[in-house]
Amino acid sequence: MKPITSSGLSEPALIVITGPTASGKSALAVEIAERLGTEIISADSRQIYQGIPIVTAMPTDEERTRVRHHLVDMLPLEAYYSASEFERDALALTRRLLKEKGVAVACGGSMMYVDALCRGIDDLPTVPDSIRNGLKQELDEKGTEWLIEELRRLDPEYHAAVDLKNIKRVFHAVEIIRTAGRTYTSLRTGKIRPREFRIIRICLEPPREILFDRINRRVDAMITAGLEEEARGVYPMRHLNSLNTVGLKEMFAWFDGIMDRDTAIARIKKNTRVYAKKQITWRKREQDWIRRTTPGEILSLLGI
Repeated sequence: MKPITSSGLSEPALIVITGPTASGKSALAVEIAERLGTEIISADSRQIYQGIPIVTAMPTDEERTRVRHHLVDMLPLEAYYSASEFERDALALTRRLLKEKGVAVACGGSMMYVDALCRGIDDLPTVPDSIRNGLKQELDEKGTEWLIEELRRLDPEYHAAVDLKNIKRVFHAVEIIRTAGRTYTSLRTGKIRPREFRIIRICLEPPREILFDRINRRVDAMITAGLEEEARGVYPMRHLNSLNTVGLKEMFAWFDGIMDRDTAIARIKKNTRVYAKKQITWRKREQDWIRRTTPGEILSLLGI
C-alpha cells in the first residue's frame, strides 16, 4: 500500500472505514480525518435521519466539532432515501473533498451504502411518487404477505433469492418492477463501475468476544442515555421505514405489550450481535479489504 502521511498523499485517495457495529470505526474515522485535515462522509443508512440520534449512535457533538460530518442528521423520518441517491451524493462529496484536500474519509456499516460508493450499484429507474405512494397504500391495506406474493408473481427469480423478511427490499423490488415494466432481476447487472480515484478499504474487526461485550455495553449505555424516551417520541410513526431498525423494533414490541422491558433490552443486544455477524460475513466476500483488529494497527498502517 502506498504510504499516507499527514504531510500529504502521493495521489488523491478515499479512505473507507467500515466494520461491524460497536467496533469503534466511527471514533477511528474521526481520528484519521482530524490527523489528515479532511472531512467524513457517513455511509450509514439510519444516521441520515433526524430525531433518532441515540439508537443510530450518531456522531457526538464533540466529534462533529472536531471533524465535519456529511450525510448525517439531515432528513425527516418520512423522507425517502435510496442507495442510488446515496451513491450520487457521496460521490459528489468525495470528488469535492479530493479536489480541495487531497483525501476524504468515508465511514459506515451499511453494507449497501459502502458498496454503492466503492463499486457503484445498478442504474435503476427513479420511482415516481404516484407509484410509491400507491404501493404504500396497498401494503397498508393488504399486508406484508400480499407484498411478498406480489413479488413472487412479478419476479419469481428475485423472490427466490431475496431475504423475504427484509420488507424494505421486497417493497423496493416491486416498486422498481412497476416503474420499469420489467423484472427486477433483469435490471440487476452487478457490474462494477471503476472509480477515477484511489480507494483504500479498511475494515476494523475486533475479536468476537471483545466485539460482543462492546455491543452489550453500548446497548446499556443507550438505555441510560434515554433510548426509551427517544423510541416513545417516534412510536406514533413506527410504520416508517426509517424506524425499521434494531433498537426501535424491540422497544416498539415492548410498548405494544408483545414483550416486557427486560426482554426487549436483551433482544436488542441479541439482534445487534446477529447484525454484526452479517456485517462481518458481507465484508469477507471481498479480498480487497485491509482487516485489522485495533485502531492503533490501522493508524500505524496508514503512517499517520
